[in-house]
Amino acid sequence: MRSEFIRPCSGGITIITNNVPNPSDLSVIEKYFKSVKGINSNNIPSPRLSQSKLYLKIIGLFYLWADSNKITSENVIDFMKHLDLFENISLATKSCIIKASPKSDMAIIWFDIWDIQNGSKAKLLINHSFNLGRHIAMIRATNMNPGVSQCHNCWKWGYSTYSCKAHRSRCQKCSRSHKLEYHRDLAWCCKVNSKLNSPQLKTAQGLPCPHSFKCINCKGEHMADDYKCPY
Repeated sequence: MRSEFIRPCSGGITIITNNVPNPSDLSVIEKYFKSVKGINSNNIPSPRLSQSKLYLKIIGLFYLWADSNKITSENVIDFMKHLDLFENISLATKSCIIKASPKSDMAIIWFDIWDIQNGSKAKLLINHSFNLGRHIAMIRATNMNPGVSQCHNCWKWGYSTYSCKAHRSRCQKCSRSHKLEYHRDLAWCCKVNSKLNSPQLKTAQGLPCPHSFKCINCKGEHMADDYKCPY
């Protein structure tokens, strides 16, 4: 290893080298700075390699976990702790979990890790398979988490707004044929209705809509773009 140049930075000192240092190289660097006169060696942190964020994904696991519940980031962290494959792996962000497709029962788990310049940790993970119970999962390299596309016109999952063939916009709150900003004026649940046994008054301005949500995808009581949607 040959040092190209040394420059100070806000977090300490950055050393640019012609290749990736190994542990013995880091030890030499640490001893050198601790031997410099006028520097308190107790205030010198151990040198470390610069790291970057790498993007990976796990495929081959079912979307519904134990007790038929959706797999969560906590589940991912838990099984990583118990697998030797993920030893010394540091997650850079919270894992992202979605269905492989809107009606699939399989999951895609995106997770980002911190790795050094030559990506040695990622190399141990990419294209590696592992057993998790009766499942065989595979780790793949990927780009930044793209997620599952959702149309912002009809609010259905699986395609973009550009590909939407619906002739009318839908409300992501009540799934009726109007945009969300017109919900109070056009939705049956917020308009005046004197024909009911108990006449319905218009929702007062400034107050949230008191009526239940209806997802256009699963018919659940939440907005169509809510993460709780099982689709």
